Amino acid sequence: MKSALVTGAARRIGAEIARRLHAAGYHIVLHYHQSAADAEALADELNSRREDSVKLLQADLRETHKLNEVVQRAAAAWGGLDVLVNNASGFYATPLGTVTEEQWSDLLSSNLKAPFFLAQAAVPCLRGRNGCIINIGDIYADRPLGDYSVYSLAKAGLAGMTRVLAKELAPDIRVNGVAPGAILWPEHVADPIRNAEILARVPMKRAGQASDIAKAVLFLVEDAPYVTGQILVVDGGRSLFS
Repeated sequence: MKSALVTGAARRIGAEIARRLHAAGYHIVLHYHQSAADAEALADELNSRREDSVKLLQADLRETHKLNEVVQRAAAAWGGLDVLVNNASGFYATPLGTVTEEQWSDLLSSNLKAPFFLAQAAVPCLRGRNGCIINIGDIYADRPLGDYSVYSLAKAGLAGMTRVLAKELAPDIRVNGVAPGAILWPEHVADPIRNAEILARVPMKRAGQASDIAKAVLFLVEDAPYVTGQILVVDGGRSLFS
């Protein structure tokens, strides 16, 4: 029996990753923070397809001292852990000159600190099963987004962490990342004009789907045994341009 812990899995890209891994035969530990109703609905959906194959795990991943327990609970769900997907993320604007220490700590914690300490806690579980870690990054790690300085540098740190851990944990554990481009617009950012401008710079001339990211994750988990330390960009070609 193979199992995966997917953080921030109640909605959007995280939910689609959970669905894709579940369809591939994985038992899922579905982590959520505040989206309890969405998490329960997704667990019911997947458990209806395969009985007792999804368990819920609520936690605020910014509480670093609890992350060892998060991993232990995930591993205990089905007696081990094969995959950790660090998907949970905070995203909001922090225009330079207005950044507060609270915003800095919040975005660095959710996008970099939590993934690192979850990975560290998961190493003993993953090592014994030749497991893997997938970090969900962003193309803004390499091409910073205006007014999103702290988010962009946090994702840059996550990209660096992916490469560092790949080197540290080889050959027992593979560590890779997926960097989405224009996939799902943030629900709290309603800017049709800016969105249209972004899509105009995408060679594929359209936004991607959450399933595009989930398929990339599944590829790295299941079909890439000789791939580690890489970040797979899924952006319709947008990163070909500045």
